[in-house]
Amino acid sequence: MKIELVTTLKRQATKILAELHESHEPVLITEYGQPSAYLVDFKDFELMQKRIKILEGIARGERAVLENRVYNPKEAKEKMNKWLK
Repeated sequence: MKIELVTTLKRQATKILAELHESHEPVLITEYGQPSAYLVDFKDFELMQKRIKILEGIARGERAVLENRVYNPKEAKEKMNKWLK
């Protein structure tokens, strides 16, 4: 991962963005020697957001199973038939 000072980002934003789009490697931006933010490619960020939503859905499903909030196949079919009408 690349690390850049915030002042370098201010001075060389175009260059840093070009390198980011080419490498798809996140850039850690630091202020006063401390991590401040990550700079990531737009498409990579969108993909991460989609993956997070999928993982959240899986987690909800696992939680439902653990809490016994599931339907047997007959109940599921009845619920789906009502929902599809």
